Amino acid sequence: MTINPNGRPPLITMSDISKTYVNAAGAFTALKHVNLDFYQGEFVGVIGKSGSGKSTLVNMITGIDHPTEGRVVVADTDIHALPESRQARWRGLNLGVVFQFFQLLPMLTLLENILLPMDFCNKYTEVERLQRAMDLLDLVGLADEAHKLPGAVSGGQQQSAAIARALANDPPIIVADEPTGNLDARTADSVYDLFESLVKDGRTIIMITHDPEIENRLSRKVLISDGEIIDPALANALSFLPHPALLKCNPALTRKVFQPGESLDLAGELLDHLVFIETGELGLNLQNKNIPGSQLALQAGDFLGGRHVIHHEKLPEIKARVTSQPVQATLLPFSTLWAALGHQSDTQTVLIRQFLRQLRADEPSLSMD
Repeated sequence: MTINPNGRPPLITMSDISKTYVNAAGAFTALKHVNLDFYQGEFVGVIGKSGSGKSTLVNMITGIDHPTEGRVVVADTDIHALPESRQARWRGLNLGVVFQFFQLLPMLTLLENILLPMDFCNKYTEVERLQRAMDLLDLVGLADEAHKLPGAVSGGQQQSAAIARALANDPPIIVADEPTGNLDARTADSVYDLFESLVKDGRTIIMITHDPEIENRLSRKVLISDGEIIDPALANALSFLPHPALLKCNPALTRKVFQPGESLDLAGELLDHLVFIETGELGLNLQNKNIPGSQLALQAGDFLGGRHVIHHEKLPEIKARVTSQPVQATLLPFSTLWAALGHQSDTQTVLIRQFLRQLRADEPSLSMD
């Protein structure tokens, strides 16, 4: 278990989770020794290609599926140790699940769909349930559609109703499996806006997504490839690179803490390394007409590299110094990343461009092509 920066313990802890499916064709391992923590008030995106293990991972949290090995603890409850008779009620009170294809019961009105989980868990009085259901429909802009069947409203409205249903018992955690996969861009934005407001109210949202437009709204990303979690330092800074290549880099990573006032030796010890910032801030000193200002800063989720990595004839010498708080950093030899990417000749150029984007520099004017 880890403690997040605000001092709170995790709301959800996944410890050494593995899942192997066995059928007539043999055994297939969908998750391999996954260790993850999720905290109250986070908006986390679970990202990976089809077959990477995303849905299996979130199904471990919801209790829809069971791990072959490991434990999932949610708010001090080992959910897979609960008997089936208790697990369904626990899920109804603590988790709201939003599916890609809505899963509304077609013979019930939108209002009745939202009442259903409250009836099942018996959390509120009948009067309170009806009022809460109407309040939730109003929250998602569907108060006027309350008595319509799902088939009588649009796909976006059905998804909004599904979100209202997920909130019925006021759960602290929302798990969403590609909730905008079948929605147009405008409707998807409205769903994301609603999720952001829920996070501000203290809820934790864990969402499977393929949508690159959502990444700037997330608290953090969890990248999964072939059933394994890509180190968060790589996930935050280099998620645009192929995920299998990033996964190959995991074993070569090392951690280091730089103290306030310490200068990073980019021309010596770190000459051939990438440095990923996890916490703290690095002040940069550089002069270049294409980069606005000579005093810049890199923060958590950013990266820089030694002189052999982030180097170009039109880039100035970069000097980096820790500001007022210690910097926790992850180090990766550039040669490891280069090999993982198949020794692609443009790897260094891609990294320089991304580094400049962090600084909001005028990258095209550097003419690195």
